[in-house]
Amino acid sequence: MSLTDVMIRSLKPEDRPYKRADAGGLYLEVRPTGAKLWRFKYRHLGKDNRIALGAYPEVRLAEARQLRDDARRKLREGVDPLAERKRQKLIAQFNAGNTFGDIAKEYIDKSVAEGRADATTVKANWLLDQLKPIATMPVADLKPVEVLAVLKRIEARGKYETARRARSFASRVFRYAVATGRGESDPTAVLRGALIAPRVTHHAALLEPEAVGALLRSIDAYTGNAITRLGCQIAPHVMARPGELRKALWPEIDLDNAVWSIPAERMKMRRPHAVPLSRQVVSYLRELHELTGPEGFVFPAFHTFRRPMSENTLNQAFRRMGYSTGEVTAHGLRTTASSLLNESGKWHPDAIERSLAHADANAVRGTYNRGRYWDERVAMHQWWSDYLDALRASDEAQISALTAK
Repeated sequence: MSLTDVMIRSLKPEDRPYKRADAGGLYLEVRPTGAKLWRFKYRHLGKDNRIALGAYPEVRLAEARQLRDDARRKLREGVDPLAERKRQKLIAQFNAGNTFGDIAKEYIDKSVAEGRADATTVKANWLLDQLKPIATMPVADLKPVEVLAVLKRIEARGKYETARRARSFASRVFRYAVATGRGESDPTAVLRGALIAPRVTHHAALLEPEAVGALLRSIDAYTGNAITRLGCQIAPHVMARPGELRKALWPEIDLDNAVWSIPAERMKMRRPHAVPLSRQVVSYLRELHELTGPEGFVFPAFHTFRRPMSENTLNQAFRRMGYSTGEVTAHGLRTTASSLLNESGKWHPDAIERSLAHADANAVRGTYNRGRYWDERVAMHQWWSDYLDALRASDEAQISALTAK
C-alpha cells in the first residue's frame, strides 16, 4: 500500500528504527528521535544499494517520488545514482578548491618559473586584482556573462585598455585551467567584440631625418644634469629599452671591446642581450665613467648612487627641451632607429630586430646567439651613429654618402 501524507504524519517514533514502504523501491525510515528519512533501495550490477533522498517534511512525498524516478531513470541508462552523487560531490569539492584566483596565481607562478620578467609578473598580479569579483568563484563554473560583468565595470571607469588586457589575462588563465584538467572551456572566447576598443596609441617617435637632427642638437645644448644629458645622448644610439638603459651597470660594459652585455634577468624577453658600442657611444661612456664609474649604476639617481635614475628622467629632459609627450619619448627612440634603419635598406631585418631585442616568432631563430648577425650588427651600429652625427650636423654630403645604395 502506497504512502499518503496523512499516513506519514501519523507515524510515531518507536524504540527502534522502522520502515514504511511506498512503491518502486521508495520507503520512509522512522528513527527513535522522530526523524523521518526518505530512502530509495535499488539493485545495480547484482548488488543492493540505498541512497538517501532527504528528510520529511522538507522533502514532501511527491518530491521524494520524483527523486526516486530520477534515480530509476539513471539506472536504466546504466548509471549508479549513488556513485554519481559521490562523483558530483567530489567535483563540487574539487571546483571549490580551484577558484579563478587560485588558478590565476598558479598560472603566474608558472610564468615566474619559466623566467618571465618581474615587470610582467607585477602586471599580471595587477590584472588579477582588477578581476577580484570573480577570484573566489570556481573556475569551472564561470560563465561568459559573469566575466563580462566584471569587465564592463572596468570599462565604465573609462579604462578601455585595462578591460581589454584583463579579458586577455583571464583568457590565458581559463586556457591554463583547461590544459590542467580543471576547466572545460574559455568563457572569454565569446566576448571578443563585446568591449569598447581602446584608441591605439604608440610611443611618440620622430621619423623624419631632419627632425631627428634637430632633436640631437637640442640634446647637445641641454644645460641640465650632465648624467641626464649623457643618457639622452646615448639613448638614440644603443636602441635599448629605457628600463634596460637606466639600470645599466658598469660591470656589464666592456669599453675596450666595445660591447654592453645585458643579463637575461634584466631583459623583457628574459634572454641575455649584447649591444655593440659604436665609437661615439664609447666616447660618451668614457665621459660618463668619470662621473659615475667604475662600479654600480651607469645612470644613478640624483641623490644616491645605490639606485638607478628615475624612469621619467629622460622624458622630463625632453620636455625641458621643448618636446611634448606626443613628439618625443625615450622609448620612441627605438621606433626612430627601427624605422630609419629599415628604410635605409642596408641591413638585414633580422639584424635590426636582434638589436632591438625583439622576440622572434621562430623559437630556433630566436635562441640567443651573439654570433648570429653579430658582425653585421657591429657595422650597423657604427653606421647608425655616423648617420646620427651627420643628421645632427646637417651634413648633406655625409648623409648622402651614408645613405647611398
